[in-house]
Amino acid sequence: MTMPAPASVCGVYTSTDHAFSKQPVDEITLVAGLGVAGDCHKGAQVRHRSRVAADPTQPNLRQVHLMHAELFDELQPDFDIIGGDLGENITTRGIDILSLPTGTTLKIGASTLVSLTGLRNPCQQIEAFRPGLLKRVAYKDADGHLIRKAGVMGVVMLGGSVRPGDSIDVSLPPAPHVPLDRV
Repeated sequence: MTMPAPASVCGVYTSTDHAFSKQPVDEITLVAGLGVAGDCHKGAQVRHRSRVAADPTQPNLRQVHLMHAELFDELQPDFDIIGGDLGENITTRGIDILSLPTGTTLKIGASTLVSLTGLRNPCQQIEAFRPGLLKRVAYKDADGHLIRKAGVMGVVMLGGSVRPGDSIDVSLPPAPHVPLDRV
């Protein structure tokens, strides 16, 4: 019997400016309570432009953006999307990150801890990046529920280095579990 591969990091990405995509790097450093060192979204308060415009004093619940590489597989051959293209900091494989509850803790590598805060809300920038892509990552299911597939957001609980190949261990919060919602 073949055992599934453990969850792992496929790639890490960062950007010092507010470009849509992030650039691949060999390693990122997570900073507790702030996010990814050197990334434009790092901070205790919101850094995403739309959120800053609404209220710049809001806590930053979007310090780290994680995306599942399985989405890239699903989008082929219609869209040639690679890690970092959709603005994520960490691309994962082997974990259904969209189904995890709010407050799930991911231990990434030797010591970093990220607590999941919610789903990324796909926006018009995705459509501008690749026409037709928004309908593939945000749509209503047969029951009329909005499905968001553009990754999850989290806050850094314990900092450290994250590299491709690092393992990811999942710790669920105490029940009852609250599904991830847009953040």
